[in-house]
Amino acid sequence: MRNPLITALPLILIACSADNATGQNAPASATPFKTSTIADFDSPWAMTFLPDGRALVTEKAGEMILFDPKNGTKIPVAGIPAVDSAGQGALMDVVLSPNFAQDKAVYFSFSESRDGVKGVALAKGGFAQASDGTTKLDGVQVIFRASPYVEGNGHYSGRIAFSPDGKYLFFTNGERQKFDPAQDPKATLGKVLRLNLDGTPAAGNPLAAQGFHPAVWSYGHRNLLGIAFDADGRLWEQEMGPKGGDEVNLIKPGLNYGYPKVSNGSHYDGRDIPDHAPGDGFEAPKVSWNPVISPGGLLYYSGNLFPAWKGSLFIGGLSSKALVRVKLDGDKASKADQWDMGARIREVEQGPDGALWVLEDGDDGSQGRLLKLTPAG
Repeated sequence: MRNPLITALPLILIACSADNATGQNAPASATPFKTSTIADFDSPWAMTFLPDGRALVTEKAGEMILFDPKNGTKIPVAGIPAVDSAGQGALMDVVLSPNFAQDKAVYFSFSESRDGVKGVALAKGGFAQASDGTTKLDGVQVIFRASPYVEGNGHYSGRIAFSPDGKYLFFTNGERQKFDPAQDPKATLGKVLRLNLDGTPAAGNPLAAQGFHPAVWSYGHRNLLGIAFDADGRLWEQEMGPKGGDEVNLIKPGLNYGYPKVSNGSHYDGRDIPDHAPGDGFEAPKVSWNPVISPGGLLYYSGNLFPAWKGSLFIGGLSSKALVRVKLDGDKASKADQWDMGARIREVEQGPDGALWVLEDGDDGSQGRLLKLTPAG
């Protein structure tokens, strides 16, 4: 077990105040935060803070770790099901129950193989720690599985967000690099889903009466790697486009977001996909990128440590090796800042004191670090 390393990294601000329509960038400004290296993990994927300031961190291969930022202690969490981590597979998101103080429930997602095909599963278990420090999730059960399971190792998605009232769980299912399932009403692939806390489809989902899978909330998505509610209850989502066309979407019930019929990108083999256009019947993204940023985790920032950024979205950039800020104004969004982080960024999380915490998407000892961002100066 290594001790935390606290270092200040000089980060360069690459772009700020980019216009959503033109993509033009304003001149760079001074670095607005300092970066401290807190710990090192092996291909971390997601994290969430416990009420006592410790954190649960997931790693791609299937480990969940209880981490204490105060002293660097790492304790493996037992009870995690077998994970198929080939390709883009992983032990994925981890989020505390809205009623964690009472039920101690931890929700998490993971990719698995069943009968020769693969898919993303949603599970929950009870957080328990014994007097000797050993930690586990009790009574783990899978409460929802994507449908159908298919061959391949890509575009699982698996992000989790609870509605502000704590009554519903929103879960993302990627289209598994199969294109057409995103428009298939019977599949959950390429969809945002709304579930009850026990994993059953929520009553009143907008497309069930039209013959859709009863869990579907919105459809026509690709690889949905971030989902978050803002302070006014709006649901924001970001997803990887194909060759170009990464998106931030405002998710509304029952709408079709177009993939693969429309996209601001193209197929990897060079085939064109029609761009989003007014009147095409599809909901267009609020922000899109071409060249891509390869968006990882998504955070709605509600803290006070960075007051100028309160109410912004933060996105981890994978291929762009960046931290990206998107400015929100009601139901509108626009590009704001993009900072070079020197490593693929998988996850962005808000700490108890309002600091930004980011997970690099690399191996232990090679850019798999947990970083804490605090105001410069």
